[in-house]
Amino acid sequence: MKLLDKVALVTGAGRGIGRSIALTLAREGATVVLSSRTYPQLESVRKEIETAGGKAISIRSDITLPQDIVQLFEAISQRFHRLDILVNNAGIGYFVPVTDLRLEEFDAMWNLNIRGLFLCVQKALPMMQTGRGGTIVNISSLAGKNAFVNGAGYAATKWALMGFSNCLRLEVRQSNIRVITICPGSVDTEFANAAMKPGKTGSILQPQDVADTVLAAVTAPERAMVSEIDIRPTNPR
Repeated sequence: MKLLDKVALVTGAGRGIGRSIALTLAREGATVVLSSRTYPQLESVRKEIETAGGKAISIRSDITLPQDIVQLFEAISQRFHRLDILVNNAGIGYFVPVTDLRLEEFDAMWNLNIRGLFLCVQKALPMMQTGRGGTIVNISSLAGKNAFVNGAGYAATKWALMGFSNCLRLEVRQSNIRVITICPGSVDTEFANAAMKPGKTGSILQPQDVADTVLAAVTAPERAMVSEIDIRPTNPR
């Protein structure tokens, strides 16, 4: 139980990668705060964790809304008085040519993928500094390093996330806070499948692959920071 007595917040925890991360952290002893916009999905994950003997609570929150973020972190502070791990997993993508990308879609990606993540980090840092340390995991993408057709809006948010994470890492390391960026390729979720061409799912990564990588990074010795990890299929085809 490598995370016993730790408190972890996972955004976008109701399905896909977020669900797998939450289940994996809970299996290692963390009390997991589950957050997303869809409460029934959160409750399903919470029950799954508790059935397996773990601990979790569900807090519905839309991290594109600053007031929801304030309420989320107030609830964590009041109940646990600490936060050890923040996993910024929530994200959205629209994959169309630039000429077809609507302004509301462009804004939605920036509001969730970057603005919401930034606000969560701002609220988490004082709690971690009070606790004299912590770990922030930002789920980025190989799209944050590579160009691809129909991905301009989404890739722009992930390139921005890489820059934000790299600067943040330098700012907070003196407070014993680690910043880890995980960059998966396409993962077998509803989100990624919407962006892939039919028939291209042969050796695609699974959500558990990302969850296991997150676990390995957050359970590294506190003196060691695994700052960035790319994840690709071993044998793509």
